Amino acid sequence: MTKRSPFRYFKTSPEIIRLAVMLYIRFPLSLRNVEDLLHERGIEISHETVRYRWNRFGPMFAAEIRRRRVDRMRACRHWRWHLDEVYVKINGATHYLWRAVDHEGEVLGSVVTKTRDRKAALKFLRKSMKRHGRPETIVTDKLRSYGAALKDLGRGDDREMGRWLNNRAENSYLPFRRRERAMLRFRRMRTLQKFTSVHASVHNHFPTERHLQNRNIYKQTRAAALAEWRGLLAA
Repeated sequence: MTKRSPFRYFKTSPEIIRLAVMLYIRFPLSLRNVEDLLHERGIEISHETVRYRWNRFGPMFAAEIRRRRVDRMRACRHWRWHLDEVYVKINGATHYLWRAVDHEGEVLGSVVTKTRDRKAALKFLRKSMKRHGRPETIVTDKLRSYGAALKDLGRGDDREMGRWLNNRAENSYLPFRRRERAMLRFRRMRTLQKFTSVHASVHNHFPTERHLQNRNIYKQTRAAALAEWRGLLAA
């Protein structure tokens, strides 16, 4: 049976939809900034259309990126996870964004909770392990919620803590913070959860650590990532 294209009811071409979604998620741009950039390319769409396109197709693009990468991640034998949490303000109320990052710097999952107790940590760990499998080593800070949750999962012995050991997870929040400022913060917990999941997948897809590669290799990986992006959800 032929898979139906998700773009079949839209007059806008899939190339323009992919471009609008990529600009909004990948770069710290507002909806109106994306509208102006597309206008310079001769594409006339409003910022509300960009909002609708991102809400409709962003999760679909992220799901296909994750599906292509999960199998390769599971094959890694020496998989090391870095776990961390950071506070996020939603309408003046403090929420917590939990994030798991592997040893290569790729964001594995993000979960938003109202608390950071054992129950919240257990929810975050179960969701991450269900999707990506169990890691060999887990690095956390000294938050006691991690120890209690890992004890419930039978993984307390392979936990590592130490100064500067968890910098990889803490630095992974920098792109998110830039996007948060561009979006003038978030207004709903559901919107934050949706955006962080999509943003993490897109951020993993495109090469970011250019300081670790020479110019030629970076150009090749960037071109390959862009070519793969243009083929997402292709009929």
